Amino acid sequence: MAKILMVCLGNICRSPLAEGILKSKLKSDVFFVDSAGTGAWHSGELPDKRSIAVAKKYGIDLTNQRARLFLVEDFEKFDHIYVMDQSNYKNVCRLAPNSEAISKVQLILNEIHPDKNLEVPDPYYGGDNGFDDVYNMLNDACEKIKIKLENA
Repeated sequence: MAKILMVCLGNICRSPLAEGILKSKLKSDVFFVDSAGTGAWHSGELPDKRSIAVAKKYGIDLTNQRARLFLVEDFEKFDHIYVMDQSNYKNVCRLAPNSEAISKVQLILNEIHPDKNLEVPDPYYGGDNGFDDVYNMLNDACEKIKIKLENA
């Protein structure tokens, strides 16, 4: 079973959306998808209500998710770790025990814009339409990830 982890800062906006989107595209008996944050401020909380709302608009339920902190053990547990921005990338890689662990980490938008190192903007402090924009970016990236995983 391939295991994929989505990571953002607080694990309440971007990574829960990415988790929900990718889960909706993959077979749960073949793939395991989870999410985490590099900060623990929201541990145990539901995703942001705006993430829940935008996902619901597309038929995806995020209400079974709870925020959690990214742990060093996640390098052993997951095959692929997708981060939302450069700050997440640095924070995750800082915890990596070795270069093999670092090789599992990549910016999610590189799936649709190879080697551009583009970031998924954090919609937390923006308006509601920022969540729609983030959903669309993540949906495109997750479609590429789906194809890549299913053809691996």
